[in-house]
Amino acid sequence: MKQFPEVFTVEELRAREKEPPLHLAVLGDPVAHSASPQMHMAALREYSMPFVYGRILVKPHELPEAVDLLRKSSFIGVNLTIPHKTAVLPLLDSISDHAHCMGAVNTLNLQAGKTEGFNTDGPGLARAVAEAFGVPLGKLRVMIVGAGGGAGRAVALQCALEGCPSITLLNRTVSKAQELAEEIRSIRQANSHALQVEVPEHNAIGDYSTKTELILQCSSLGMEEGDPSPLPQAFLRRGHLVYDTIYSRRTQLINDALKAGACTADGRAMLLHQGALAFEIWFGKPAPIEAMRAALQ
Repeated sequence: MKQFPEVFTVEELRAREKEPPLHLAVLGDPVAHSASPQMHMAALREYSMPFVYGRILVKPHELPEAVDLLRKSSFIGVNLTIPHKTAVLPLLDSISDHAHCMGAVNTLNLQAGKTEGFNTDGPGLARAVAEAFGVPLGKLRVMIVGAGGGAGRAVALQCALEGCPSITLLNRTVSKAQELAEEIRSIRQANSHALQVEVPEHNAIGDYSTKTELILQCSSLGMEEGDPSPLPQAFLRRGHLVYDTIYSRRTQLINDALKAGACTADGRAMLLHQGALAFEIWFGKPAPIEAMRAALQ
């Protein structure tokens, strides 16, 4: 069996453009932490497919070249992670209606020299929340931390589409959260949802503790060892459901939530379900969920 590097580079893609070493990959910066390869390789083995899924480190300035190289190659598809989910939009030939609504893409289907973008983050999260906590996402009053990024935006809009009764948006740059709130309100009007959307100032988030049932952490804070929690520990209480989309390590937020007696889950289930949806986009077959889940464990 061929041995492949843990992480490929755009330079390697360029050098092997006619015969790429991979058929599927996750693109990001950073990307070495991604568990997507083990999950997707398990799915490929389940169907006896002779393809290889890997990681490609793509710096922000390399993204246009990377997409062009993929378009010209024999790649089947790719996933996108931080920081490429919104930056990729103008580089694609088409995007799905749902991804257009989300304003972000995390999955590319590459067929006949064309690139089509999809977003499986939102639907994947909805499945993961229901699985982790036994409650449909649309029934919960939600606070989204890190609402200004691509993942946070997709999650917030998915919450609106699911019909969550209230959504509170927190972001380091408050103006970005306010812009997102206006988009959510437009979705509410279009779908007649009785939805409340709020963007509190940082010094007022404590007032929202009792108004919040589900906390969705969508920022990158927590990926590095020593990162603080994005929420003060005093905010967290017994009865909160806390979902941190980071899965590469136990974050300070999860530690603080456990101390407070909250129910917690990390991002592995979201990764599982968004990956399963991506697999179905690429191959038109049901994803082998349990094989993928076992690989993530």
